[in-house]
Amino acid sequence: MNKIIVMLMLMSFMSCKSNSQQGNTESPNSEEITSGSELEVEKRATETNFKNSKGEVIAKIVKSPEEWAAELGAQEYYVIREKGTERSFTSSLLKNKENGVYTCGACDLPLFLSDTKFKSGTGWPSFYQPIDKEVILEDTDYDLGYARTEVLCRRCEGHLGHVFKDGPKPTGLRYCINGVSLNFEKSK
Repeated sequence: MNKIIVMLMLMSFMSCKSNSQQGNTESPNSEEITSGSELEVEKRATETNFKNSKGEVIAKIVKSPEEWAAELGAQEYYVIREKGTERSFTSSLLKNKENGVYTCGACDLPLFLSDTKFKSGTGWPSFYQPIDKEVILEDTDYDLGYARTEVLCRRCEGHLGHVFKDGPKPTGLRYCINGVSLNFEKSK
């Protein structure tokens, strides 16, 4: 029984594993969720503002690596700016059941509502949908030899985690997010 639990934990870890050396990929049998074409990346690089789904203009935040390093702790910088991954089951947000909003750990942009959070068993906070699809960027890379869709904050382009097509209804998606990439604002 312990071997099975260890195997399941290892499989969960591998499904969310991402860092700057190993890259970001999705399970080889799943379809691509989005394509990260060079044109889209080029457009994002020149974008200074964007609109959320309500049409509100949100200014992008662009800082140098040195500025981000001065603002973020070492672990936050590694995950958010270098696309690393925190160890599974280490985030204090994993078992958080309070009502509120999860915001970007680098720029505080509201990303996920607590009522979309669910227990995925992967060791990272998981959500079935963002507050607004327009505040999330998705990018695909193949660093491990197969595709996985990376999720980023659109305002600061900080790495959040990955999205997979194995989540609960109503979306069927699992946004597997590093807790260190998030802040939590409790509802008043």
